[in-house]
Amino acid sequence: MLDTSPLTAAVERFADRLRAAPQSRLQQGAAETALELARELSVRAQRLEAAARGAGDAVGAAPAREMPDAGIFVVGDQVAVAGLDLAEALRAPATAGAAGGPVTGPDGTKAPSGILDEAVRLVELAEVRAMR
Repeated sequence: MLDTSPLTAAVERFADRLRAAPQSRLQQGAAETALELARELSVRAQRLEAAARGAGDAVGAAPAREMPDAGIFVVGDQVAVAGLDLAEALRAPATAGAAGGPVTGPDGTKAPSGILDEAVRLVELAEVRAMR
């Protein structure tokens, strides 16, 4: 099982900072940056879950659902939910290669550890952009 604690720690730290941020900071772009991140993490989690179900990019597969814009005061929670969903999808046995064979991501090229590292970088970069 993949250790996703770096992702959950980064997501929780950023979500806590967003929850504590003043309204003015959220209105100056922090909320927009956070929503973009939440949407990206959500799409990545949905792709992993679809690949684990075998629905991948198959014809007729449902399109990824977009995280709604629920307002500036909930973006911290949206980042937390999307990030933890991605962490859970990365820990899933099908994603981790429990059946043996090569370990690949939803696009057939990235290992779950590579997807994890990329997600952590996305969260860290979004946090820097939002909180500067």
